[in-house]
Formats: sequence, structure tokens, C-alpha cells
Amino acid sequence: VQLVESGGGLVQAGGSLRLSCAASGSTFSINAMGWYRRNPGNHRVLVAVITGDGGVTDYADSVKGRFSISKDNTKNTMYLQMNSLKPEDTAMYYCNADVGRGRDRRDYWGQGTQVTVSS
Repeated sequence: VQLVESGGGLVQAGGSLRLSCAASGSTFSINAMGWYRRNPGNHRVLVAVITGDGGVTDYADSVKGRFSISKDNTKNTMYLQMNSLKPEDTAMYYCNADVGRGRDRRDYWGQGTQVTVSS
């Protein structure tokens, strides 16, 4: 599975951005997809996750009510709509896919897209 993010950029506090993650390859094997961001301690932390069929979503407490994750399976693309952005949302955002079953199960990552929120 290959993942390509887009949509990052520079925005003022209170503004909005929409990130996209286009998946290709064995997309039928995707169990769930998510967005992560790298925190100041240089760890990737979960922002939002969605099941493969798009039926279930979950969010980090810090983004609940502001961010919305969605998936268009006809386009093999996942989105993250980010509203009411805050300077603390500034980070590199990564797309993740949980793929496969049993011993073949593994994570795939995109290259990341930078989001910068100015105060």
C-alpha cells in the first residue's frame, strides 16, 4: 500500500485546512486508516482514526469538535477536515494505514505534510 498526503500549508489561527491521503495498491486489505502528527518530543501521536468501511471514527481529545475524518472508498482517499485551527496544531501530519491479517499485518505511512498555524 502506498500513501500520499496533500493539503498542508500555512494558515492563521481560527482558519481551516483539509488534508487528503490517497491510497494505492492493496487497498482492499486496509483495516483502518488514521492521521498522526509529530509532537514536540518527536513522537507520532494519533489525531484521528477511521475504520476501513468508514463506519467508525475516533479522535484525540485535543481535536474533538474541531477536526473531522472521513473516507471516500470510491477514490481510495481519506480526508481530515481541520477547523478552528490553533497554533498548537502546528506539526507534520502523517497518514497511516493498518493493513492485512495475522502475521502479514503491518502499518504503512505516508511521507507527511506540514501544517503551520500562525497566531
